Amino acid sequence: MKVQAVQALRGKLAADQPVHGMWVTLESASVTEMAVALGLDYVVIDAEHGHLDWQDVVQHVRASVRSNTVALVRISELNCALIKRVLDIGADGIIIPWMETAEQVEQAVAFARYPTRGKRGVGGERATGWGTCFAEHVAQADEHVLVVPLIESVRGAKNIEQICQVDGVEMFYQGPADFSASAGHAGQWEGPGVAEQILAVNEAIRAAGKHCGIMVRDPEDFALRIKQGFRLMGLGMDGSLLVRGIQGMLASVGEDRKINSALEFKGN
Repeated sequence: MKVQAVQALRGKLAADQPVHGMWVTLESASVTEMAVALGLDYVVIDAEHGHLDWQDVVQHVRASVRSNTVALVRISELNCALIKRVLDIGADGIIIPWMETAEQVEQAVAFARYPTRGKRGVGGERATGWGTCFAEHVAQADEHVLVVPLIESVRGAKNIEQICQVDGVEMFYQGPADFSASAGHAGQWEGPGVAEQILAVNEAIRAAGKHCGIMVRDPEDFALRIKQGFRLMGLGMDGSLLVRGIQGMLASVGEDRKINSALEFKGN
């Protein structure tokens, strides 16, 4: 893990400055290299959805080495083995999906900390310099590893005040699409009433002295979310950014191209 990068991220958030990141879903570590070269504050390597395997994940983490770009990995579920493995690889933190109760978040923090404060086992992988700097890493990890709950359901929103009281969690992310699905509006980004609930969750998080992130959809949404008080700004997913960039270039010469779910092009 990169203590300096984590401290830089925390410093900006403490000053109430937005931090900028990107979600990584494509295999090529060049994507994370681009984020580093652009000076993004963080990347989220998505190991919940899609097709990234462990080799892909470690290559993305490696691409962030010796930079101030924090490497977070979104795991597929609250699971001690997954958290241990991601942190052994050397990620700076984890994002855990579908967090709905304070007890779940307490468990996530325990899985990310060493005994006696937690249940993380000591491994001889990248995080400990392949076993050569156990003491150094163990001394740093509990304080600096980031545990980021993903609030993406109506139930999680209802329990947000209790969740915010959990020690060891300083930042959160929200997932509007899954939140909408849990409210009965699957397939919508913000279904009826969901936008208001998302803002209420953000306000509760800020009232607790903590920070909340969200994915933005376009420049106008980006500016609005900052105004609303969100501070971990997800600029988009790599694949979506690439597709929108291509569409924008074609639109500039009058070509309207869209993708369908069958990934078939049916234009001229």
